[in-house]
Amino acid sequence: MDFGDLADHFDGVAAKILSTVETVGRSSNQHELDGVKALQALFGRPTEKLFISTRFLLVSDDTDEPVAEDGTLTFYDARVNIPKRSEYRLYYPASVEAMKRAKPGDVVFIAKQRNGDALFIVAPSGSSIAAQLDWLFGTDVLEHRGFSVRSELETGHDSLSLTAMYLLDMLGIAIEPVNDDWLDRILAKFGPRFPTSAEFGAFARSTLPDLHPADDPDKVLMAWMEQEEILFRTLERHLATDTLDALYKDGHVDVDRFIEVSLSLHNRRKSRAGKGLENQLIALFDSLEVRHTFNPVTENRTRPDFIFPGISEYLDPGFPPLNLTMLGVKTTCKDRWRQVLSEAKRIEEKHLLTLESPISPAQTDEMKDHQIQLVIPRSLHEPYKQEQRQWIMSVNDFVTMTRERDQHGPAQAVLL
Repeated sequence: MDFGDLADHFDGVAAKILSTVETVGRSSNQHELDGVKALQALFGRPTEKLFISTRFLLVSDDTDEPVAEDGTLTFYDARVNIPKRSEYRLYYPASVEAMKRAKPGDVVFIAKQRNGDALFIVAPSGSSIAAQLDWLFGTDVLEHRGFSVRSELETGHDSLSLTAMYLLDMLGIAIEPVNDDWLDRILAKFGPRFPTSAEFGAFARSTLPDLHPADDPDKVLMAWMEQEEILFRTLERHLATDTLDALYKDGHVDVDRFIEVSLSLHNRRKSRAGKGLENQLIALFDSLEVRHTFNPVTENRTRPDFIFPGISEYLDPGFPPLNLTMLGVKTTCKDRWRQVLSEAKRIEEKHLLTLESPISPAQTDEMKDHQIQLVIPRSLHEPYKQEQRQWIMSVNDFVTMTRERDQHGPAQAVLL
């Protein structure tokens, strides 16, 4: 699947772990990062102050949306009048919330966009989001001291995956389909409307007729998800064009309505991604004849995403608890993984499937302590550390386990 390349959006990126004197606090009031040669590779060697329009972002594992504000970075030579003694620095405004909250040990990513603007992203030390951005940008900052820089991104070297696309969405970088080859077929099927998630997921699967879950469940699930995302964004762009064009009149834009429409598009994407993953898993389990019940009601009116082999067995006090399995499903789990702890009380060990990659060792250790087992498509295992990869289950591992636990063999799945 083709979501383009990182180089379609960025010229280069620099990253470093913040020192005490680089953060705002009692120990420092300089509001600067040492420029060194690393940042010169990114911004050049200007003889006058270089002002860079910048979006400052504070990201964390606690929320889906970053704290964002627009401002300006200033890159300059503090010793411009001293021959052969250049000392470049990068100045950030003291009022920037991301740096007011930053602590020594946090990670900053400075990404130079193709239009000359920049993203200045602060991520907490030891967080999953810091590891994910390090993987996305290919900076390996967590393994180095000082700045880690990639000053010349090249097309073809950083192809974007579905997981990368989710990260860029969070940063406010729109990823659009590379072409509209599917649009006519989508409109012929559904017309100018958004179909239900189940309808659209089935259509996406129909466009990949040569894929069979029994051959490789992990590969097929990711292919289905990626294809659905490409098709959805193709349709979304087509339907949104007229809506957005209508907001412009006589050279002016209805700002309030524009914000409302933008939020609606953003929320639809997030909601659809979650429902899309659930529907593709239902189709996968059905194809593999893995018995399950989707979204049943259990104790205290909680609704786990999947119960295996089914809710009838779960409600039967004579059915062995060790033969029951619960699977929670979240495209990105953040700190929401704790929600599954209160679901399906008969099942002590919970399973959680996510497309988030990587997740910090601290968080996976906490999951282990709470008897939560991660299930992640195999293609997303690589960014994890070796000891984590040995513990994480693949989709195929999970399917094999549920079949071994099921004492009654294949049957029709129950949807409540």
